[in-house]
Amino acid sequence: MMYRFLFLFLALVLASHAFAEKGGLLGNLHAVQEDEAIHRGNFLTGATLFLLQGESDEDALNIIFGDIYKAEGYTFTAEGFGGYFIRDAMAIGARVGYSRTFVDIDFSILEDIADVKEHRKYVSNGFFVQPFLKNYLKVFDSRTIYFFNETSLKVEYSYGISQSDDGEEMSKTKNHGWTFNFGINPGLSIMVLDRLAFETSVGLLGLSSSFMEIEENGESRSEVLYNIVNFKINLLALDFSLVYFF
Repeated sequence: MMYRFLFLFLALVLASHAFAEKGGLLGNLHAVQEDEAIHRGNFLTGATLFLLQGESDEDALNIIFGDIYKAEGYTFTAEGFGGYFIRDAMAIGARVGYSRTFVDIDFSILEDIADVKEHRKYVSNGFFVQPFLKNYLKVFDSRTIYFFNETSLKVEYSYGISQSDDGEEMSKTKNHGWTFNFGINPGLSIMVLDRLAFETSVGLLGLSSSFMEIEENGESRSEVLYNIVNFKINLLALDFSLVYFF
């Protein structure tokens, strides 16, 4: 499975390089000047932070099959990245990062029939590395606004634990596994200072493969392998970064 993702990543790298050649599909873009941030020989570095947090109020939330009495949780991701411009408007680099997810929920379902009540907690941690190829597109004759496309292969290791308590017995489930994700992320870069830019991007194409091992109550074990192909644009999953060029 890993070989397939490497093949796709290398194929897209070669295609992007071909498109950037003079006379190629992007041959009519404006030329990059020697003192521009995206000129050959320059470096880029930056950081991305993402936090999604939520919690319920004191009143029970009625759902179709029951009630949620308490719910809170968050997803947090922090990453740093760096790259080098091997040619004008084309950089290669890598991202490294950490992610954490926590959920605490107290709920009941089918109260009139089975009266199932549970309190569940879940926490997971993940570490990833993500090599990328980034093409900046100088569509306008400007040093302030650039479009770009980032092609990357993300390799992530994660582990987590889930605990459920129905008032009579408690069960724990542990999991750990690897995820490989190949993606294309177009975006927009805006220079807010001389060499400091604000960038935002959105996922366009995703090919994901995950392998997970699950252990329940320290006894039974199982393995799960699944693949996801996603061709949709998710406007709710925008990525924001601060990037410094030097």
